[in-house]
Amino acid sequence: MRAGILEAGQSDDRISGGAITGSAAGGTVDEWSDIDVAFGVRQGASVESVLAGLTDLMYQRYDARHHVDVLAGRWIYRVFLLASTLQVDIAVAPQPDFGARAPTFRLVFGEAADLPRASSAGAEGLIGLAWLYALHVRSSLARGRLWGAEYMLSQLRDQVLALACLRHGLPVTEARGVDRLPAEVRQPFEETLVGTLDRDRLQRALTGVVDRLLVEARLAEPAVADRIEPALHEVGTL
Repeated sequence: MRAGILEAGQSDDRISGGAITGSAAGGTVDEWSDIDVAFGVRQGASVESVLAGLTDLMYQRYDARHHVDVLAGRWIYRVFLLASTLQVDIAVAPQPDFGARAPTFRLVFGEAADLPRASSAGAEGLIGLAWLYALHVRSSLARGRLWGAEYMLSQLRDQVLALACLRHGLPVTEARGVDRLPAEVRQPFEETLVGTLDRDRLQRALTGVVDRLLVEARLAEPAVADRIEPALHEVGTL
């Protein structure tokens, strides 16, 4: 299927280049991987028109049942759900924006622009998002909005886990590196998983995640940790 999609792109004069992206380009593909390809669209051609043609291909030849678009700058990622439950991601971008922004990009035909690599989330930014979510957990608990507290708690935990992944040189986004963290790093977070809307358990989980935030912040940005520690202790105190 991947080869068929790339061949369709190569036969389209409006397309300047095609690439394999995602796990297949990064050498981590397995039986649960989706199909990821990307195309550059020549200047003067319509990105939307090219994407419409590829969409017809997916529905007519490969039995797509639905799709959704995800936008990232000038890139459009059209994500298809097939009847087999396979996910296929087809990305298109104007020719000047078509190129590798991450290691998971392998040009198959045509040309690709020499682009700066996308920067990963920095430690200070992750710390900032984490304390912001911590504040929202506390305010949700104070207002008796337990669903809101649980949602914000999960967001808080995600930022701190991302911070741990950054420290260990693992992928930061979408929990892709979390399972590869050392067990002694992951284990304390397991104790903060809450399967109920019990206020006391949510509060204890908040305290636990805030403690882990301070541990990771001290290792990543000691000066920032010193500044925010007193306030965070107040936020996480029962």
